[in-house]
Amino acid sequence: MVDTPLLNNINSPHDLRQLPQEQLPQVCRDIREFLIDSLSQNPGHFASSMGAVELTVALHYVFNTPYDRIVWDVGHQAYGHKLLTGRRDRFAQNRKLGGLCGFPNPNESEYDTFAAGHASNSISAALGMAIASQLKEESPRRNVVAVIGDASISGGLAFEGINNAANNKNNLLIILNDNNMSIDRNVGSLNSYLGHITTSKGYNRLRYKAYNSLKRHNLISEKLRGKVLRFNNSLKSLLSSKQNIFEGLNVRYFGPFDGHDLNRIIKVLREVKDMEGPRIIHLCTVKGKGYQPAEDDPAAWHAPGKFNPKTGERRVTEDANSPLKYQDVFGYTLLELAQKNNSIVGITAAMPSGTSMSIMQEAMPERVFDVGISEGHAVTFAGGLAKDGLRPYCAIYSSFLQRAYDHIIHDVALMHLPVTFCIDRAGLVGEDGATHHGALDLAYMRAVPGMIVSSPRDEHSLRNLLYTTQCDNYGPFAIRYPRGSGHNPQWKNEMQKVEIGRGEKLKDGNDVAVLSLGPIAHEVSQAIKSIEETQEISVAHYDMVFLKPIDEQILAEVAQKQVPIITVEDGAKSGGLASAVTEWLNLHGYNSKVYPIGIPDEFIEQGTVKELYERCGMDAASISQVIIRAKNENK
Repeated sequence: MVDTPLLNNINSPHDLRQLPQEQLPQVCRDIREFLIDSLSQNPGHFASSMGAVELTVALHYVFNTPYDRIVWDVGHQAYGHKLLTGRRDRFAQNRKLGGLCGFPNPNESEYDTFAAGHASNSISAALGMAIASQLKEESPRRNVVAVIGDASISGGLAFEGINNAANNKNNLLIILNDNNMSIDRNVGSLNSYLGHITTSKGYNRLRYKAYNSLKRHNLISEKLRGKVLRFNNSLKSLLSSKQNIFEGLNVRYFGPFDGHDLNRIIKVLREVKDMEGPRIIHLCTVKGKGYQPAEDDPAAWHAPGKFNPKTGERRVTEDANSPLKYQDVFGYTLLELAQKNNSIVGITAAMPSGTSMSIMQEAMPERVFDVGISEGHAVTFAGGLAKDGLRPYCAIYSSFLQRAYDHIIHDVALMHLPVTFCIDRAGLVGEDGATHHGALDLAYMRAVPGMIVSSPRDEHSLRNLLYTTQCDNYGPFAIRYPRGSGHNPQWKNEMQKVEIGRGEKLKDGNDVAVLSLGPIAHEVSQAIKSIEETQEISVAHYDMVFLKPIDEQILAEVAQKQVPIITVEDGAKSGGLASAVTEWLNLHGYNSKVYPIGIPDEFIEQGTVKELYERCGMDAASISQVIIRAKNENK
């Protein structure tokens, strides 16, 4: 274990605030040493937290947390925050079953003021807290700080929050942590703007003093403040030939400052702490700061897995001969199709490498569009492309696609546009936990009129579905697949068109029928094999392939056998395959008993996929028990 003498004695921000300021750089060094040592053995989000150490220490040193609120955006950068708020001794269990959540979680600590995991929500949430404090007339004044990155601030929700902050009385402080990165490199004009924005330090100081002087002499009121601020900003823009986007929205702007100059950050925070009205401090940081390999390649070190802390060598555990990840099968297949079909274009929302859209992007950069953290825009943009004759393939993680639900309905499905939604990270994803599990896409996509909803059980099925989407004008088409690898190293088949709404009988049987959807068919096959080796139970197994339209021939065949039906899906039991099967049976007058297996009606914590399958009763052993119970109850 590394030696972190100061950090070892900090069990709360109160302990931090008892230290003289000259000792704080050592606290920062201790935090970095702790993170390097811990995350090299128990992987997590590394580079973002390393880059936000000085900011984290400064915030807890200047503000009276937890009375004062710090609202983290996304939460990738909040590991230092966890260490300073009483969770150092439990950090070895970060992202593990029963351990710490990998993101800020109010159920875990009073210092985690709002749930984080998805981007761009911090400003809106913090504004709500700031206004709530004012309406409740809390005394002393409660400070509320939103910490948002340069990638997250490009999201639409962040701008809605800033716009609303400018139009309501509040004292919200926004910290823009600008490291010129999300996971992959940031894109878009705002990113370029942030890279060039400057504001005079002397000007800001002079204006602040002048404003306070006028206010003390009753020469200016809060009512007139907005008009004076707008005039001031206009004059400044005229003289400097630069327009500040934030001050154009009536939000005071300070910066940019070096986000690793701890003393400067503390000084600035103290200067603006008691100001009235919304303010933004712009800090420039380095993702991976303090660990050279991460500074050199911050994208790879966003979540690097296990590594050697001394050499920076990452410990690759994947066998070169092991099956490809589903995302890579998607990426290579899309490129293969695009090389033959000029109408195919790819879209991703800040995740080209995470979705493997980068494979097509590298070969055909002019036909792949990374729109940044803007899932709603990605979907509507895809709708516009499809409306004028192109075939967009929109690759977004399942949990992030939730943010674009209205766009899916209004801007794609309503016009029956041929947009293919390639839904990555569907189902239980593991250590990232509740904010990242793709539990709901089957239910929310199934409810959309005209939407085709499918899930391949293996790599060949995924390729066939992708091939099928561009054969005819089907309208909106969803293909969902999990995080991680399949089971077939020979993934590259000769692609064939599949019939929409047609499943496949994998095995016949007379006692129990199992209907599965997606790669979880592998768990079902293992369960059936173990049962039939030890017990006299004949089990039929069907891969439904499509949730919508569902294969009614299979449902009729199973219903007429009058045997128990078990549905298995790596998604919410409510609204997915179990619901669809039960609805069809009831509608057609069958009384077969249905045993649903899937994600229960609750938010599932972090853990390995294997652990979470067992917890939710979705592993082979648990499926076996349900099969046996169904057979016994049907005697």
